[in-house]
Amino acid sequence: MKRTRKFLGTLYVQVLIAVAAGIVLGVLDPEMGAKLKPLGDAFIKLIKMVFAPVIFATVVLGIAKMESMKDLGRVGGRALIYFEVMSTFALGLGLLAVNLVGPGVGMNIDPHTLDTKSISTYTAAAAKPATFMDFVLGMIPGSVVDAFAKNEILQILVFSIMFGVALAHLGSRAKPVVSFLDSFSNAMFYIVGLVMRVAPIAAFGAISFTVGKYGFSSIAKLAQLMGTMYLTCFLFVFVVLGVVARISGFSLWKFLKYLRAEIFTVLGTSSSESVVPQLMHKLEQVGCSKPVVGLVVPSGLTFNPDGQCIYYTMAAIFIAQATNTHLSLMDQLLVLGVLMLTSKGSAGVTGSGFITLAATLASMGKIPVEGMVLLLGVDRFMSEARAITNTIGNAVGTMAIARWVGGLDRARADAVLNGTADMEVLYGEPVARDVEDAPQPVVRMAMEGAVRHG
Repeated sequence: MKRTRKFLGTLYVQVLIAVAAGIVLGVLDPEMGAKLKPLGDAFIKLIKMVFAPVIFATVVLGIAKMESMKDLGRVGGRALIYFEVMSTFALGLGLLAVNLVGPGVGMNIDPHTLDTKSISTYTAAAAKPATFMDFVLGMIPGSVVDAFAKNEILQILVFSIMFGVALAHLGSRAKPVVSFLDSFSNAMFYIVGLVMRVAPIAAFGAISFTVGKYGFSSIAKLAQLMGTMYLTCFLFVFVVLGVVARISGFSLWKFLKYLRAEIFTVLGTSSSESVVPQLMHKLEQVGCSKPVVGLVVPSGLTFNPDGQCIYYTMAAIFIAQATNTHLSLMDQLLVLGVLMLTSKGSAGVTGSGFITLAATLASMGKIPVEGMVLLLGVDRFMSEARAITNTIGNAVGTMAIARWVGGLDRARADAVLNGTADMEVLYGEPVARDVEDAPQPVVRMAMEGAVRHG
């Protein structure tokens, strides 16, 4: 009885039960299910409430405690190389899969007959495709307060890096600020633990809304596209990321088990942003140094959206197939090339991928943007695959980059992933599997000790 109660008390089990219950409710009472959307929205807002402070404190502390500024350039440079390689792999894999399966072939849809009112929001957002210089200028905040108020990931990251470099340059004079940020960061992670307690309720509401709003009938017609999308994401995670994990010296399967609570939370909320604070905590806990986690995880949301990349090429070519738009090999390579740039503007929030896709199609002018209306019925269901793949890709990438730059404590990683008791001997506290279970000494060690072991 005690073991059952402990099993049901773990976060990932509660989220999984909530997801199943949400699906049942959505099927049995679609009207009620559709009304529960605010539960998921409220959870996302709670996470975004602490998102900026967590990133700011983590990045600043990581850089301020670096022994050399060369480490910052080394981590950042290698992270960008890794992101570009992996996102290109994802785009290419999506392009290959959609051409092999051809889910849109034979639909013979005339884009002029489609009702485009439902995508007016997205086409309006895509009306002015951003140039590279717009993207670069957009990284610089108009004001620090504005960046934090709007949760602009890249702008917060730019300011945090500059502030961390300034503290590192000041040395001992910056100790009071560093000490304050240490305590501030601990408080933020405690709030994250409190917020995560309501994750099952959020997952229940989000899944109930999805199934109740769109129903399984709307999925049936595009089941082949969905199946191809999920299969491609599965292959990317277990083949491509599996190879990366093996090269980096850790078991992908054990790593996924370690992150199971975060994965199920993403499944329920369809947002990779919903787990960023606790993902950063767990990556530090498993042995990644604080500077690596602080730089790679936030920047990975924008520069390494593997799931989004798979979706972009598949969705673009699917629309072309469905509307009988002929694309030569060069046309498809052009799509891939354009997406290599536009995909870097993706965020971790549900729906951002749709806007980026609209901007890409609008900028190319060959594939009809009107065809995006075909995706509306199933886009929400495919967002789960995108978000989970984004999260796993970001986590594996952080481990790989940490190993690459010498910022991964191999002994600690092996002990945590294997679930051995050695951690209690090494660090004096058992390793918590979920953020809310972590004693404060462990949280403090994950935030302070990771630098020593990096």
